[in-house]
Amino acid sequence: MPLTIFSDKVRFRYKSKNWQYQFDEIKEIGLLKKKKKYFLENGAFLAVTAATYYCMLFSNLMDLYYIIPAILCYSFIIAIRFGSKAEFVYFVFVKDIYQNEIRTKIATKDRILVGKQIDSYLDLQFERSVKRTA
Repeated sequence: MPLTIFSDKVRFRYKSKNWQYQFDEIKEIGLLKKKKKYFLENGAFLAVTAATYYCMLFSNLMDLYYIIPAILCYSFIIAIRFGSKAEFVYFVFVKDIYQNEIRTKIATKDRILVGKQIDSYLDLQFERSVKRTA
């Protein structure tokens, strides 16, 4: 389990990332979801399109000899772009009272487990604050 909650502290261990805080040191904790960016695929698409238009307008190639390589390149780019099922990248972020922020990238398959652990931490933190004020 990546997030371990003790009576007075919280420890996070995920792959090579480790951190530990006291309960009162954590200001904010949660999951951050970012959409993947496809700069490489979009750049390759633009380059193939530009090369195809150049061949179509300015070269002496016989009719449609440039179309087959262009279609093959487009199909390769599309296969790379849509081959991955993961549309988002997930991070665990922690802000502490010392104005430090830690972001740790987690795998998509571990998102549900880490989310449940963060929810249990937030529930415990709420119970502790209610006991303090009561």
